[in-house]
Amino acid sequence: MRVLLADEYGFCFGVERAVDMVEEAVGEGDTVRTLGPLIHNEQEMERLGHQGVTTITEPIQIGRGETAVIRAHGVTPQVQKELEDRASKVVDATCPFVTRVQKLAARAAEADRHVIIVGSPDHPEMIGVKGYAPEHAFIIKDESEVASLPRLRNPLVVSQTTIKAKTFFDTAEAIKTKTDDEVQVVNTICSATRDRQEAAMALSNMVDAFYVIGGRHSSNSIKLVGVCKENCEKSFLIETEEEIDPEDLKGVETVGVTAGASTPEWLIKKVVARLESIENN
Repeated sequence: MRVLLADEYGFCFGVERAVDMVEEAVGEGDTVRTLGPLIHNEQEMERLGHQGVTTITEPIQIGRGETAVIRAHGVTPQVQKELEDRASKVVDATCPFVTRVQKLAARAAEADRHVIIVGSPDHPEMIGVKGYAPEHAFIIKDESEVASLPRLRNPLVVSQTTIKAKTFFDTAEAIKTKTDDEVQVVNTICSATRDRQEAAMALSNMVDAFYVIGGRHSSNSIKLVGVCKENCEKSFLIETEEEIDPEDLKGVETVGVTAGASTPEWLIKKVVARLESIENN
């Protein structure tokens, strides 16, 4: 059985940067606590845990003498200030792509414009971005929710960095029915997300089965599975090599592998090794 890796997979720039920043803080002897899981990968969080990194859920749980880490998803300005007031040091590991969306939302709000953010309302990235324009922003998941919006003032349309491009552009087009003003559409989907989706789409045409390695709460990993299923029905989301069922690979000659942006290289290698060890049935 042949195992083919997508051209783009695994850690994106923002996640790799966040992990590096945490490991640097640990190396300096800091007591490191991240606000929420640093990344959506339990296995990598467990590895960091062995280095002494712990996770908190509220700023009130941080104290003097400790280093607070803002994860790649970012936080609201209010949460960041609270961390700065409580911790001895704050490491801001917000992905630069997310920071860009935050700044766009803030500038639009200052100009009294509406901001439409296309993404999951419950995703921490979206909660953080809305905090930069709390009285002006609306979060909608796709074009089906455009009808619920009020009439809009000079709207800016941006997106969660990990959504599918088609979802974003279809929604942006539908928003034009909600205003008499010009709609400013800024594509803020992370290039790493686009690259991984395009690479997975291309490879899914060439394989009999496909494995996406990623956390079950990882937005970009879930989107990758959806992309793969468009061409390869036997597409699976797994977190570790132990979840591979040889029965799913009966009659399979070629299997594709990709990984979400929070999946470390060491875990990808384990999955590939497991697949290569399975005899073709």
